[in-house]
Amino acid sequence: MAIREILKYPNPTLRKKATQVTDFGDTLQELVADMAETMYDAPGVGLAAPQIGVSLQLLIMDVTDKEEEPELIILANPEISEGEGSDIDEEGCLSVVELTAKVKRFAKIRVKAQDGEGTPLDFIAEDWFARVIQHEVDHLNGTLFIDHLSSLKRAMYKKKRKKQLAQEQAS
Repeated sequence: MAIREILKYPNPTLRKKATQVTDFGDTLQELVADMAETMYDAPGVGLAAPQIGVSLQLLIMDVTDKEEEPELIILANPEISEGEGSDIDEEGCLSVVELTAKVKRFAKIRVKAQDGEGTPLDFIAEDWFARVIQHEVDHLNGTLFIDHLSSLKRAMYKKKRKKQLAQEQAS
């Protein structure tokens, strides 16, 4: 297991649509272990493979409370087949530094995916669980949560981030 570097906006890899997972062997299991170690170290509640530079439709998440025993959820090739209701709540992202914002998402979704061994899954997710899945599935499609913000907020963040990157390069 290893902690991997989390790519930060505006890295172009974050904008690529990921390819389907077809091999559920040892290489995938190692990737899942690295992703889990990286996510828990960050700390975060979800991580998509593209965020560490691997263009696969794979995400992991753990939405348990801090006091609870951790429960890692692995979703390969996830699809949101239905969505209903709406909910607006605060989101942040390990790849979008120093920004949180209110984002509108479905309140309830139906998800079809595979687990880490390739077994088909079909389930309903609601509330926070549904929000995290939607956020991570966006990553698999090359979408970031800033894409759900108003053009003004997005432009302000891009300008701020450009300035940060210029300062980092100058030092």
